[in-house]
Amino acid sequence: MTVPSVSFEFFPPQNLEASFRLWDTVQVLAPLAPRFVSVTYGAGGTTRDLTRDAVATIHKHSGLKVAAHLTCVEATREETLAIADDFATAGVSDIVALRGDPPKGSAGFKAHNDGFASSVELIEALAKNGKFNIRVGAYPEKHPESPDHQADVEWLKRKFDAGADEALTQFFFEAETFFRFRDACAKAGIEDKIIPGILPIENFKGARNFAKRCGTSVPDWVADAFEKAERDGRHDLLATALCTELCTDLIEGGVDSLHFYTLNRPELTRDVCHALGVTPKASLENVA
Repeated sequence: MTVPSVSFEFFPPQNLEASFRLWDTVQVLAPLAPRFVSVTYGAGGTTRDLTRDAVATIHKHSGLKVAAHLTCVEATREETLAIADDFATAGVSDIVALRGDPPKGSAGFKAHNDGFASSVELIEALAKNGKFNIRVGAYPEKHPESPDHQADVEWLKRKFDAGADEALTQFFFEAETFFRFRDACAKAGIEDKIIPGILPIENFKGARNFAKRCGTSVPDWVADAFEKAERDGRHDLLATALCTELCTDLIEGGVDSLHFYTLNRPELTRDVCHALGVTPKASLENVA
């Protein structure tokens, strides 16, 4: 089996304890030599400054290539591009460009009067800037706000046409979900790289709630398996086995890169990577 390249997503810490957990996560996963790591934004852009600080710190002290999330929510075009310039000044050349989730409790996304109306507009501006490698989101299952699956495919094509370089998908539970999406994208003329997003399940109840919010379906067999595993005290064993099997199926289907949503809890991600043949290559250097 081909050993895949990997990348990891982190979220920015909001307190001192979370800061230590993030750095512990970086230390555990950095030796696996990821292509890049990304740092998210909170809903409504609530962690904008935290994201900027986390990106700068990881970039400076870990030696890893860091991709900063950047969204259109609650900011003017000028403010959003100023943040992008801050990333560039800090030596960060990779951005994950997203529309972003609306603030919690709001009726839905509403563009700032002087802001970007969509991810496509943001991508166009970043591509014109010429400083960044641009990654974007993709949805193997229907986005909650999308009318149908084909609309998601067509929107992804618009993102690539606007200047995106790669796409990272929302997580899913069965390899066929990704393969159907990949085939639909190819049929639509998309030839760019689409990297499957993988969620190792640290907590099934939390994962199921997360899936509901982002439109990811949870197969009955997955729910049944975790219900039995939790009764028997085998949750982590099942989570590692199912995630490894999913990744193996993807690799056997021609996938060469995987993007892991770590939730800043690295152990399951590390164990799955080891099972796939992704092993430590070097120690983390320049630790502050």
